[in-house]
Amino acid sequence: APMSYLTVSSPIGELTIFEDAGAIVALEWGRALGDPKKPSALLKRAARQLDENFAGSRKTFDLPLRPAGTAFQRRVWAGLSAIPRGRVETYGGLAKKLKSGARAVGTACGANPIPILIPCHRVLGADGRLGGYSGEGGVATKQFLLAHEAARAR
Repeated sequence: APMSYLTVSSPIGELTIFEDAGAIVALEWGRALGDPKKPSALLKRAARQLDENFAGSRKTFDLPLRPAGTAFQRRVWAGLSAIPRGRVETYGGLAKKLKSGARAVGTACGANPIPILIPCHRVLGADGRLGGYSGEGGVATKQFLLAHEAARAR
């Protein structure tokens, strides 16, 4: 069966969530083309959790995620998922935990297929520089997500 998906509105634009075989596999900016089937219970749950996240009433996501990637990428993404809301980590700090290099970690962050739900926006350069962000709007979107979480974390 083809992947099912659902587009939601958010403060950072329209986001489309993709599901395959009972897990979220991707989140992309913009509206998916085509005619989505009736959204599954999981897609509706994901949409609700994103809404609650942006409203500030939800601190963590509770969704089955299955990002496709190499074993190393999946280790980096698991490391990202462990960074608490309202907190940040550096590429170097995450690299040290994973016994890897900062550049390889940065590349894996950029390849994250499920941004926001896997919080690659919580990783910064060594001197507090924001580094890059693969989502639409780039660093401005990363800044928004961090500011939103920091404000809600207090």
